[in-house]
Amino acid sequence: MFENYKVPSELVPSDPRFGVGPSLIPTEFIQKLADTKAELLGTSHRKPAVKNLVKEIQDGLRSFYNLPEGYEIVMGNGGATFLFDMIGLGLVRKKSVHYTCGEFSNKWYKSHNLIPWIEAEEIASEYGQGCEPQDHADADMVCFTLNETSTGVQTTTIPTVSEDTLVAVDATSGAGQIPLDLSKIDCYFFSPQKVFASEGGLFVAIMSPKALKRAEEINSSDRYIPGIMNWKTAIDNSVKNQTYNTPSISTLFFLNEQVKLMNSQGGQKYAVEHANKKAELIYGWAKEESFLEAFVQDEKYRSTSVATINLDEKYDANALVKVLEDQNIANGINSYRKLGKNQFRISLFHNVKLEDLLKLTKIISNAINEASA
Repeated sequence: MFENYKVPSELVPSDPRFGVGPSLIPTEFIQKLADTKAELLGTSHRKPAVKNLVKEIQDGLRSFYNLPEGYEIVMGNGGATFLFDMIGLGLVRKKSVHYTCGEFSNKWYKSHNLIPWIEAEEIASEYGQGCEPQDHADADMVCFTLNETSTGVQTTTIPTVSEDTLVAVDATSGAGQIPLDLSKIDCYFFSPQKVFASEGGLFVAIMSPKALKRAEEINSSDRYIPGIMNWKTAIDNSVKNQTYNTPSISTLFFLNEQVKLMNSQGGQKYAVEHANKKAELIYGWAKEESFLEAFVQDEKYRSTSVATINLDEKYDANALVKVLEDQNIANGINSYRKLGKNQFRISLFHNVKLEDLLKLTKIISNAINEASA
């Protein structure tokens, strides 16, 4: 159907990376890392060069989010999925409630549900539908996912909870451009390979005084917690601008460069405005074209970082994706594999240019119109 489609030269985007998996890391970041030569790579993470890098990231994020007094930025190896278990083991007393709306929020629930000494309850929404987290009197933690990467659903309702309940948010693919009031959140965590344009294998957890106190409390109990998942150890190291285990220096470097870039452009305010413009473009396009439809029906829950756009079943989205990948025009815009939808999943992450997104919409529309002729 699309095998003979050739993208016009005037529509070729400046960068083909529109995928929502690994982020678009600017090539100049890679050159900057190379320019450090022997000063950084191969340096012990207990030495000033790396500790100063960690401190710069922490200071940059503190400024970006305008964090309240007493909050700590805790960093370590493992990524957000690693934290699913780490949170259950070291921050939940007896019960966590999970609002799920896709693959990754469900994975977080499942990880807690496997821990024998705590109870986990799932409150599930149909994939593509949003959720409204609430307080639960019998739970000491309420969990939700800021941006469900698999479905393009975002959740921004923060429940008002008691002094004895923590609110935990997996912010992985929304952190940086979907705003939340962090003063109402106790554990806001993410991997930096999305909006913050780094690589995987690192977690960043922004923790409130309540969360820090809970970590200390559980650590002082007789509960078994693996050393690599010990919150007290992670917190103590982060206060010293370190990670417990040896980190990937390149991941830290790229994260720092992105945080500096975003702060220089106007911080979170600009990042949110920039994301909203791209979201307006993509969803407006889906509304205009008769063969397209936003997967998330309720506009309130449509993500401003990951857009999922359904394609009429008469056309094979995967076939078009392959053609665009073969021509190195757009990489990674296929639907989430387990969702099984005939759709495009398009990154609106910070480094994806608005003008490139506009070109992508024209490319897809042209290809489908040609196939219909």
